[in-house]
Amino acid sequence: MRSKSMEKIRSFLAIDVDNPLKDKIIEVQKILDEANAQLKFVEPENLHFTLKFFGQINNNMIKELSRIIKEKIGSYKPFKLKIEGIGVFPNKNYMRVIWLGAKNPKKFSEIQKAFDEQFSKLGFKKEKSYIPHLTIARVKGGKNKDKLLKKIEELENIQIGEMQIKELKLKKSELRPEGPVYTTIKTFKL
Repeated sequence: MRSKSMEKIRSFLAIDVDNPLKDKIIEVQKILDEANAQLKFVEPENLHFTLKFFGQINNNMIKELSRIIKEKIGSYKPFKLKIEGIGVFPNKNYMRVIWLGAKNPKKFSEIQKAFDEQFSKLGFKKEKSYIPHLTIARVKGGKNKDKLLKKIEELENIQIGEMQIKELKLKKSELRPEGPVYTTIKTFKL
């Protein structure tokens, strides 16, 4: 039997979306759904900004990450983040992910970069280019791609609202047939 410290879990560092903004995001998802494209929408309880995806890590690594986050987070105060605009990854010709953006994400990007630098000391690969984004749907096929693109273009300047970033969460991700289940392992206050 494997020891608890060697058991691996899929994990990431995230900022959860404030509940009041989720209704507006659900409205955007409903508009996109009108295109009758092959989309898998992110469940409201799973809406988050990922600061860093760690992949499969063990309990010892969770302790190390927690120590680094606790040390580093004291340098930051809560800040506001405005969610607006819509986009796709990797591009409009080949859409895999539909996301909402962050306006003036300077503070957000600064925190992400600082933590990424620390995580690289533990052997995690640094992000090449990081764009703060909130995934709201995954494109699962090419059906009605033109209709979907039209809806995305109509929503180009969508304003979702502003939220106060007060904490980061280390989360566990369990992949299940019905979709991922995220559980908060630890919360770190700014």
